[in-house]
Amino acid sequence: MGGDRIRGGLGPAIPIAPAARVDKFEVFFDLVFVVSFFIITRATAANVGGRQLLHALLVLAVLWWCWVVHSMVASRLRLGEGFVPVLMVIGMIALFTFALALPQTFGDGQRGTGLPILVTASYVVFRAVHLVLYSHATRNRPHARRQLFHLLPEVVITALLLLIAEVLPTRIAAPEHAMWLRDGLWIAVVVVQYASGFLAGTRGWEVTSAEHWTERYDLILIIALGESVISIGVGGNLLGKPVTWPAIVAAMLGILFTAALWWAHFDMIGPAARIALHATQGVPRLAMARDAYAYLYLPMIAGVILFAIGAEELVREITEPEGGVAEPAGEAGVPLLFGGVMTYLAADLAFQLRTLRTVTWTRVGVLLVLAAGLLGGRQLPALAALSLLTAICVALAVVEVVLFADSRDALRRAVYEERTRHESSEAAWRARWHDGDPERPAG
Repeated sequence: MGGDRIRGGLGPAIPIAPAARVDKFEVFFDLVFVVSFFIITRATAANVGGRQLLHALLVLAVLWWCWVVHSMVASRLRLGEGFVPVLMVIGMIALFTFALALPQTFGDGQRGTGLPILVTASYVVFRAVHLVLYSHATRNRPHARRQLFHLLPEVVITALLLLIAEVLPTRIAAPEHAMWLRDGLWIAVVVVQYASGFLAGTRGWEVTSAEHWTERYDLILIIALGESVISIGVGGNLLGKPVTWPAIVAAMLGILFTAALWWAHFDMIGPAARIALHATQGVPRLAMARDAYAYLYLPMIAGVILFAIGAEELVREITEPEGGVAEPAGEAGVPLLFGGVMTYLAADLAFQLRTLRTVTWTRVGVLLVLAAGLLGGRQLPALAALSLLTAICVALAVVEVVLFADSRDALRRAVYEERTRHESSEAAWRARWHDGDPERPAG
């Protein structure tokens, strides 16, 4: 009774309309993921190594699965309406706590016992919020509600694995054995999460608004790209240091190649994929939404985090050169920078193939050029390696602008016509209110 009164006072949950867009609360919620991406990058960049990279990718995979489940809920309910934002704020607090606790999670396996289950507790709260909201959204839809039978066991199993990963390694005397056990348990968490997604298929999924779905994922990718700029500035010691010409050039290059990577997806591929999802209905739409956005955006964001760490390493060498700016770059910076960009572009190529059924030959060519640059860039000074990477990314954007000018114009005309017709339809619907009779059609 008390819960019903609270929900009644706040207002009911509002379902997603077919033409809905992302609301402001959803963007506010995404700010917590900015912190998560930043913490992953900071913790990894502090001590770059194979195991640290594994930890970063494991944490990212777990967080991303939480994001996928979150997007399933957001595709059914307006997160900023009624009583829903109250629960979402609780989820934000849990996610923020989860992110803050991550650095202590991957210690030496012998950390203290203070707050030993913080990661697990915050994970459970965050997942529980989405289970409650999904259950509410599907309460009158038995077919969609069956998805809970896949989500609930996954949440229980992964939470138990995380709890064991937090508690058991502290009881093992050998630190190396403790760390391998913890890492193995985290790998098991990722396997269970994504295996459950594959086993469930598209049952229970719903993409009422293709506009909302695509915009939701595009915004989180933009957040990741923005975080990479922040990481370069903060981690690369560009803040609070005397301004030098190498530092200025490095900052400009960091902005430039990140902008070129934004262009690589959002100039043509992203808008065209949005239209493709609009044009698809039924199970094919669900499969495309799952494969292209829920799954393939993960390696794209992983690539962003990897090249952010690599760029940070190179910028730090540029701003604080130990042997002069002419010295070859360090061992980690160039592979992470070039490898991260290759991962991002390869995933974007797979995204293009899944949504548009096409492959752009310039993307294949630039992957080969980047592979060659990776081999040769390790002998270059840090500033030269960063310049080479930037030149390749900018050249890709320039070449595609020139070669695909007709396709770009056709895409923009189609988008303009779509927006114009949509606005005309909205204006005609709203005209009914001017006459004081919202039930009477205009004209």
